[in-house]
Amino acid sequence: MGSLVLAVGTGSTWAMRAALVLAMSGLTWQEQVFDLEDAKSLARLKRLAPAGLVPWLEHDGVRVHDSLAIAEYVHELCPDRQLYPVSLAERAQARSLCAELHAGFRQIRSLLPFFLGAPTRIDPPVAAVGELARLQEIWSQARGPFYFGEAGIVDAFYAVMAYRLASYGILLPGQAGAYQQALLSWPLWQETLLKARLQWPVAARQSQ
Repeated sequence: MGSLVLAVGTGSTWAMRAALVLAMSGLTWQEQVFDLEDAKSLARLKRLAPAGLVPWLEHDGVRVHDSLAIAEYVHELCPDRQLYPVSLAERAQARSLCAELHAGFRQIRSLLPFFLGAPTRIDPPVAAVGELARLQEIWSQARGPFYFGEAGIVDAFYAVMAYRLASYGILLPGQAGAYQQALLSWPLWQETLLKARLQWPVAARQSQ
């Protein structure tokens, strides 16, 4: 199949999603890590990626930018893993949910920045209440620990959001909350989180 190299950045939620999708794929890959808070590392990133953004995936001379595009590419590389549902209707729904997360929830992103430090607790920002209600609606339709019954790309994308909210002490009620808790305790997410928290910063320093 050829080598796979995923370019990631320290603290990048987009890179975490891509890494989690790769972890589900069963493929073997390497990571190229950039320290997004270091000027030299950022300069190197901009030389290698004209947009100056992570993640991207290198595979046999093909470069795929953006976490959603990477997820689609990995899905096509290993269709037997069923990272999207088999049903056409459910596959369309899954892609819609990923796209909604990818492009939306701007108030949550702005008012509840992602961080990897010790959890804190705040009241949900008023401006984000509508988006939190939308997440409540989406997550309440999950079929169990994983949205469509089996772990897939939707779960990889929303796991990062589940963690973001939990970092501020925001835990949704009912079935939505059960899905959030399932994502938080998902072993693959825990492994990805640990890697992003501990291994990526070390790798970034070593590459400088």
